Amino acid sequence: MKAGIVGLPNVGKSTLFNCLSNAKAQSANFPFCTIEPNIGVVNVPDPRLLKLEELVNPERVMPATVDIVDIAGLVRGASKGEGLGNQFLANIRETDAIIHVLRCFDNDNIVHVDTTVDPVRDKETIDIELQLKDFETVEKRLERVKKTARTGNKEAQKELEVLEKIKEGLEAAISVRAIEFTSKEREEYVAPLQFITDKPVLYVCNVDENSAVDGNSYVDAVKEAVKDEDAEVIVLAVGTEADITELESFEEREMFLEDIGLKEAGSSVLIRAAYKLLKLQTYFTAGVKEVRAWTINIGDSAPQAAGVIHTDFEKGFIRAEVIDYNDYVTLGSEAKVKEAGKMRVEGKDYIVQDGDMMNFRFNV
Repeated sequence: MKAGIVGLPNVGKSTLFNCLSNAKAQSANFPFCTIEPNIGVVNVPDPRLLKLEELVNPERVMPATVDIVDIAGLVRGASKGEGLGNQFLANIRETDAIIHVLRCFDNDNIVHVDTTVDPVRDKETIDIELQLKDFETVEKRLERVKKTARTGNKEAQKELEVLEKIKEGLEAAISVRAIEFTSKEREEYVAPLQFITDKPVLYVCNVDENSAVDGNSYVDAVKEAVKDEDAEVIVLAVGTEADITELESFEEREMFLEDIGLKEAGSSVLIRAAYKLLKLQTYFTAGVKEVRAWTINIGDSAPQAAGVIHTDFEKGFIRAEVIDYNDYVTLGSEAKVKEAGKMRVEGKDYIVQDGDMMNFRFNV
């Protein structure tokens, strides 16, 4: 599961990517600095993992991770191949969610591809290009389905209705994710076409340091523009975050954050939001050799969660021994949890909850 960082050229995408992944992608003051997509595997900050480390004192700690992709900037006309449009659209289609970076700061020394700063206009530019590409997709599919529907094929007629609804929405500048479908329509007709504007989106307002806590008028305008979307807006001073990542000690970073009025780095907030956007969650295993956060999809069953450790665990799954994280922390150890009768035994139908601590029994 990958989240792609997108936006117009020169809005801070690669600088943000560097903050998140420490991959040091090239960033410079000119458009199309990023051409090939950079991929970073980013640790997900989780205070629960730190608490488990404190209690268990293991030999090593393994956090959950999420893949972040830095994609080339897009310009007006990208859907017709302008700039690096074709490459951009191909790369974004391969991601599972969108982190849309918007420039929300003034700086005469950093050029804007459209000369002036207007994050709402920039958002609309990206939206329109993605919608135009999706329009091409739906029209191609419509051509095929119409022929079959004319023969009286009921399945094709149902799909035709859904495709017409999508086409009408896109013509009205409504992204696919904002169109209402039944679960059957979405699963059978919408999802297989992998519409770009059907991907969940998170907006990142890139501000100056003085606006890192309370935002500014640009941020207010963005929030107003997306109020009807099912999307989170995060305010982040990307340049400041880059300075923080350059500091070597934890104490120096904490002092820097305190000076500008932040409780934690904005990049940590963003990583957790991206993790949630991808519909991912965490369960833990804890032992002397290793305390580890395992990444699974929300809604995964106990056998599916076991399969993340090893496919044999899923194939030969017998049962899961489950401890609530809060019970573990309160009582202090697995042994004390067992003594208190707080460990549960769950079978194949158990849906794993975020924060569950688990042991698996299996036989191959």
